[in-house]
Amino acid sequence: MGFLTITSCGKKETAPADQTETTEPSGEGEQAPATAAAEENVLVLEGNDQMQFNVNELKAVAGKPIKLTLKHVGKIPKEAMGHNLVILQPGTDLSAFALKANDAKATDYIPESENAVIIAHTKLLGGGEEDTIEFTIDKKGNYPFICSFPGHVAMMKGVLIVE
Repeated sequence: MGFLTITSCGKKETAPADQTETTEPSGEGEQAPATAAAEENVLVLEGNDQMQFNVNELKAVAGKPIKLTLKHVGKIPKEAMGHNLVILQPGTDLSAFALKANDAKATDYIPESENAVIIAHTKLLGGGEEDTIEFTIDKKGNYPFICSFPGHVAMMKGVLIVE
């Protein structure tokens, strides 16, 4: 039963918490920390037809590759209800970014003028689609994420906490 608990925790958002607990007693459970460490920066986020992400907070470990999957679990095509995920530098003015994104239809609402504040982004998705991106953030901090499709930032935003 203990094995099932460790296995299921490694696949959930609680992996960073488990990693924190296992790093203190460094000699115990050599295999369990390796499993948690291998999966700790694997993140999944869902967007739906009600303009909502299923979570508004994600956690990752600084300096380790992050594999993030965005799934559009709705049915409406991207032309009417497109979703993406844009991870931004801390301190970015989300309203100003969203205004510039509104004018960037040709680049799927990713404004090229804002490349300096964009850490990573998925492609624009319609219902039933998904996209996976891989990136690394070396510096600890709180990184805002949004959907940059016009009008969505008001409801579709959150924070990636890098510890």
